[in-house]
Amino acid sequence: MILALLLLSLALTSLYFLPSERSDSPAILSYRVVRTFPHDPNAFTQGLVYENGSLYESTGLYGCSTIRRVDLETGRILQIRNLPANYFGEGIAIVGDRIIQLTWREHRGFVYDKKTFELLEEFSYPTEGWGLTFDGKRLIMSDGSSTLYFMDPSTFEILGKIEVHDGKKAVDRLNELEFIEG
Repeated sequence: MILALLLLSLALTSLYFLPSERSDSPAILSYRVVRTFPHDPNAFTQGLVYENGSLYESTGLYGCSTIRRVDLETGRILQIRNLPANYFGEGIAIVGDRIIQLTWREHRGFVYDKKTFELLEEFSYPTEGWGLTFDGKRLIMSDGSSTLYFMDPSTFEILGKIEVHDGKKAVDRLNELEFIEG
């Protein structure tokens, strides 16, 4: 009897050390459309932030790029600022009373007053600009690769970077970013 219990104990203990059957693949999520809103069909949306009933939107395309505030319910443009024709607007983030906007291949970013859309500052960064979000402390930027860059929201200095993987494979073409319940 003691031998049987000892063998059972060893067998159960060895199960603990076997590889688990966990999946290295990310969970597949589903969605459902709960409501739709009107939107300018000519706006080539590149960045989007919702705040206090308004959408702040960055649109792209050379000669057509804008930063705009849009009424969510009607789709009406409440405020707009055109970028110079040689800039392709990309991701945006709101940091306090400022809107920060990236451009695609120009390595230029713009900082606007959130209320007036007045251009407050320009900055540069070493990569293409694609997506942008704010985690409450740092800006997080994508450049179309598998790398995310962390930037100081005041100086725009690159503080660090990480490479995004799915298991052992790098996930490239990272674009629009959202930081939710971080």
